[in-house]
Amino acid sequence: MNPGLLGMYVHQHWSFAHPYAARTWTLADWQGYAAGLAHLGYNALLIWPVLEVMPDPLTPSDRAHLDKLARVIDYAHDQLDLRVWLALCPNVGVRQDQARAYTLEQRPFFYCDTRVDPGDRAALAALVRRREELLRPLARADAVTIIDSDPGGYPGATNRQFVDLLLAHRRLLDRLRPGIELVYWHHVGWQAYSDFYRTGTFRWGTADELRETLSLLAQAAPEPWGLANGLEVAAELGLLERAISFRYGAVEGEPTYPLTNCTPAVVAEAARSPAPRGVMANAQAHCLQLPHTWAFARAARGLAVDEAALAGFAEDLLPGVGSRVLAGWQALAGGEAAAAEAAAQALAEPWTATPAGPLAGLLFGSAERFRLDLAAQLQMRAAWARLDAATQAAVEVPAALSTALAALRVWQDRHRYQNAWNRPELEAPLRRLGHPAVDAALERISYLGAGDTPMARIQDGYRQVETFGPRLLSALAAALQP
Repeated sequence: MNPGLLGMYVHQHWSFAHPYAARTWTLADWQGYAAGLAHLGYNALLIWPVLEVMPDPLTPSDRAHLDKLARVIDYAHDQLDLRVWLALCPNVGVRQDQARAYTLEQRPFFYCDTRVDPGDRAALAALVRRREELLRPLARADAVTIIDSDPGGYPGATNRQFVDLLLAHRRLLDRLRPGIELVYWHHVGWQAYSDFYRTGTFRWGTADELRETLSLLAQAAPEPWGLANGLEVAAELGLLERAISFRYGAVEGEPTYPLTNCTPAVVAEAARSPAPRGVMANAQAHCLQLPHTWAFARAARGLAVDEAALAGFAEDLLPGVGSRVLAGWQALAGGEAAAAEAAAQALAEPWTATPAGPLAGLLFGSAERFRLDLAAQLQMRAAWARLDAATQAAVEVPAALSTALAALRVWQDRHRYQNAWNRPELEAPLRRLGHPAVDAALERISYLGAGDTPMARIQDGYRQVETFGPRLLSALAAALQP
């Protein structure tokens, strides 16, 4: 089976520790990870370089980041025969003073971004000029994909304005290097998200709205151009041959609390797509999501995704200890305290296994880091299972919460993720605590915060998403106080 394009999106929005957050990767990390993907069967990378919140002039960290990504593109092309796409938000610009206060690695996106009114020709032209400067070092990229929402959009903006914005980027790409493909990434829908900014009420875009956008784009014929998602409407309009399917969240959601996912059958179903040009996956903490990264590529190529095949992957990844790796992954998925504790105990002693060969890059240079990560996750998963049982039975809850918080802090100190959790299985027992501080922290995760207008409230809500973790940890500590 030939899947056509089989890609992985390296999402760089969220700022946390190395090597969990892609923003922190070294050139060697990028090269090793890309080589591992290629060995699994991937033939494309999609990279969000977070150009939107780079100040003018650039900080040294921003310059180094762009230089590194240029070398990643060269390596992917010249050594691995991987296609490289870049991702952009449509009309997101930078708040200069805020962005200058941070390095690229530590910059909180939603504290440093703004929206450009697509009806303001001068402001839009300035945004495009700045993007052209930032994209120039990355001009060997094969395509640039522009999402229609989250966080793009503007109160009262129209689909025609969005198409005009896409066409401005088409002209930009032609100036950089003729032949770079422009890909429209359909997500919520430009019109729907612009209405969200106008009213504060979220809705998904309609087929009619997508039909209008695609019709306008097809009439403009910004060749070469393609489409991600929207397959049914694309088929109606005779545009299906341009389409890929973006299976967002199949490997890992975002933002989401970093834990290794291991439900290969679910991933396999998502990877099988009718899109003629292929499929794209995504992850937030790539070094943790190896079971799903493997499963997505296998299924997209029509290969078996079963326990025996997963066991073989684990053994290929770390020869001699694959059975312990597999047991750890499966215990994380199962969520049973005893199984997680047993799997963690089996990981207590350092390994003699050394990553080698084409999969070594998936471990980001350290089998020991991988072992400690897996053990810490299992200990947290076991403690959380016991907290879940305690809160359901209303028995020995303080002791279970204390143990769970201690295990959480061990794992938290490794990855230092601070953003929204979006893990119902972790949040459910916390909601049963009935503690006002915990309830307040959980309920503040909303895309509507404080402000005088719907757009201001949405932007404040975005900022709350980026600072959720420390608030929740403080609330849990408060819940343990007499």
